[in-house]
Amino acid sequence: MNSALLIASDHGGFALKEKLKIFLKKRGIRVKDLGAYSEESCDYPVTAAALAELVSRRRYRRGILICKSGIGNSIVANRFPGVRAALCCNRTAARLSREHNDSNVLVLGASFSGAAEARKITEIWMNTAFAGGRHERRLKIIVEIEKKICGGRR
Repeated sequence: MNSALLIASDHGGFALKEKLKIFLKKRGIRVKDLGAYSEESCDYPVTAAALAELVSRRRYRRGILICKSGIGNSIVANRFPGVRAALCCNRTAARLSREHNDSNVLVLGASFSGAAEARKITEIWMNTAFAGGRHERRLKIIVEIEKKICGGRR
C-alpha cells in the first residue's frame, strides 16, 4: 500500500486543494494529486471516482476530496466498497469521523471551509486515531452490508 495521501478536486475545489497540498507537504506528507489541475470546468464524479477506487482497492490508505459543497464527492466516493468518505465542515466532525467511523476519505466543501479552517480540519482528521471498541463492531456491520450489496467484491 502506498503511503502517500491522495488528493483530488473539481474546478470548484481547485484553489483550496492547491493550498492544502502546500500545507501537507510542509508537514512532510507525500501527496499524490489526481486533479483537477486548473479551474477549468470539469466533472467531479471523474476525480472522486479515481480517488475512491484507489482507496477501495487498498492502493492508498487515505484521500481528500474537495468540491464546492462536498456533497457530490461524498455521494460518489461512498459508492466504492471499503470507502468511508466523511463530509466534514468543522473540526468536531473531522475528529468524530476518524474516532467513530475510521473514515479514510475526508471530503471538504470549498464553499463552507476557508483555507485556514480546512487546514485545521485536515490536521485533526490526519492525526485522530480510530477509537475501536464499540465502533469496531459497527464497522464490521458496515462491511457485512457491503458484502451483501457488492457480493463480496473488494
